[in-house]
Amino acid sequence: MGQYKNIVILTGAGISAESGVATFRDNDGLWEKHRIEDVATPEAFARDPDLVQRFYSLRRRQLNEVEPNAAHKALAKLQRELDGKVTIITQNVDDLHERGGGTNIIHMHGELRKVRCKACSSVHDWREDCAQETECPSCGRAPSLRPHIVWFGEMPFFMDRIAEYLAECDLFISIGTSGNVYPAAGFVAEVRAKGNAHTIEVNLEPSEGASMFAEHRHGKAGELLPALVEELLN
Repeated sequence: MGQYKNIVILTGAGISAESGVATFRDNDGLWEKHRIEDVATPEAFARDPDLVQRFYSLRRRQLNEVEPNAAHKALAKLQRELDGKVTIITQNVDDLHERGGGTNIIHMHGELRKVRCKACSSVHDWREDCAQETECPSCGRAPSLRPHIVWFGEMPFFMDRIAEYLAECDLFISIGTSGNVYPAAGFVAEVRAKGNAHTIEVNLEPSEGASMFAEHRHGKAGELLPALVEELLN
């Protein structure tokens, strides 16, 4: 495998699912027994903010019960040891990349362990429960805090920066994604349009956008990524 100098890696729910993190889209259309429309849209928060706050407080607690897996650690090793740049763009809102040793991580869908104030726009690290009566540490207002999460119908974070990284990369790897959630599902097309970057999909099974990738590796990320990283480093 060639010596790449600028690698961009997109990670999705599949990489965290191997650590036991519940995914957005299960076969029954529910997310931890809740409809997505009830807990992951701006309209849901406006309609029943207490329910939404409780839901994300529970998910925040659940992060204490999971650990980074071999895939997270392999990507961190690639970042440490590659003679080049490795950027991780994640659709996941957990902190398993960071806890696995990863750096230079872009959370395009937000972070579970952060809250944002609707009144003053401040963002705060947050590991406790959050409720409507919780005051903003910056401006003291309540209710004003919301999960620092990109809900359905909202624009993902850092899209301008992501476009720059995609334009510059010489290798794009997609890991554990369904290939049907945009704009992330369109990243491989952006890379291909440039014409001189290699593309690899690592997934349990072919995604909806599998035909867009030049190379495919199917199986568990925790089993496939350590070997792929060694190939890239050697």
